Amino acid sequence: MGTAAQGIWDVDPSEGLRVRPGFVLADVDTGSTPGYSGDKKTAVGHLAAGAAQLDGLQEMLFANSRLGDNRKILLVLQAMDTAGKGGILRHVVGSVDPQGVELAAFKKPTAEELEHDFLWRVRPHAPSAGMIGVFDRSHYEDVLIARVRELAPAEELERRYEAINAFEQELVDDDTTVIKVMLHLGRDEQKARLQERLDRPEKHWKFNPGDIDERLLLPKYHEAYQLVFDRTSTDAAPWFVIPADKKWFTRIAVQQLLIDALRDMKLSWPVADFDVAAEKARLAAS
Repeated sequence: MGTAAQGIWDVDPSEGLRVRPGFVLADVDTGSTPGYSGDKKTAVGHLAAGAAQLDGLQEMLFANSRLGDNRKILLVLQAMDTAGKGGILRHVVGSVDPQGVELAAFKKPTAEELEHDFLWRVRPHAPSAGMIGVFDRSHYEDVLIARVRELAPAEELERRYEAINAFEQELVDDDTTVIKVMLHLGRDEQKARLQERLDRPEKHWKFNPGDIDERLLLPKYHEAYQLVFDRTSTDAAPWFVIPADKKWFTRIAVQQLLIDALRDMKLSWPVADFDVAAEKARLAAS
């Protein structure tokens, strides 16, 4: 990567937000903006400028895949309710050509899915060549909820961590850049966002009474996330924890992670496999 994301960042998110050995989730200030010295106003402009960059890079990735380039990206989004995953999909991923995006959301397993290993339902949704794949919640639900709700014994959870690492290594070996993001929302901010959903009739459809039940388990979820980071943040598939109290920050941070990943690919436009001059002459004469 270049210099702090073209001067916008003091520290690139790919460095400053990355989970490394010794990382402690409880030490993260959910209202902070690590590496970014701007404010909401500047972030709006940076998000717009970044959208144009991301769109161009994504098109280049897609174009190269038409000629056999196997590279792709998988963005894993994990968060508690109201943390802003929908905003990432709308304002970041939504800025590129939808033909170049493959989105999958993993909810409560069906009866059929429960008959198979937990990764059975996930594998078919790994992104294709030239695509930006997005998991809106992911295979990590099977170790987070399972631990918090005590749906599986400790030894099974340890097996799943190992299976996840092996699965993600397979993806990387198949030319997939894996970017795992946890949007870390503060308890007070989550309460305010849930309150807003209850106060505004047009937001009632977003509210689920179960959200409050999950909120009461926040300490257990934070413990479960800490274990996930300890077990599954690898060199091949690192985790990034993004403070999520400021929606504008989460959006430019995830956008920059995607831009950085695409820039690291050193993409260029595919060279035409036909005589351009001859085709121009044919077109002029047609």
